[in-house]
Amino acid sequence: MTISQILQFALLSFSVGLAFFCFVLARRLRKLNDLETGLGGAIAVMTSEIGRLERAIHAAKAEALRATEGLAGEIERAKEERAFWLLQKKFAESGAQAGPLRLQRRRRRPEEHQADA
Repeated sequence: MTISQILQFALLSFSVGLAFFCFVLARRLRKLNDLETGLGGAIAVMTSEIGRLERAIHAAKAEALRATEGLAGEIERAKEERAFWLLQKKFAESGAQAGPLRLQRRRRRPEEHQADA
């Protein structure tokens, strides 16, 4: 056997091995890209799930914004009521410090006294 024949035999065996590798790789890629069971199907499902999750996130953000606005309104109303009750308490305390009110007779004016007579 000459060197030329050895190189041709090596080239032929390398080509057969490379053809077998390409065949196996092509079969694996077909399985991977299958839309029902392979990665293609997984990508399609994940894409639809991403869309659904984005819609859910937008809806949750809108609901949280509405709840925040409602809560802010309730907090303002509670602050106003608290201020009202503190003012009433202050008036009640100032009235209690003055003591009980005594009713006094109303004095008649001289003009009223003459009109009755």
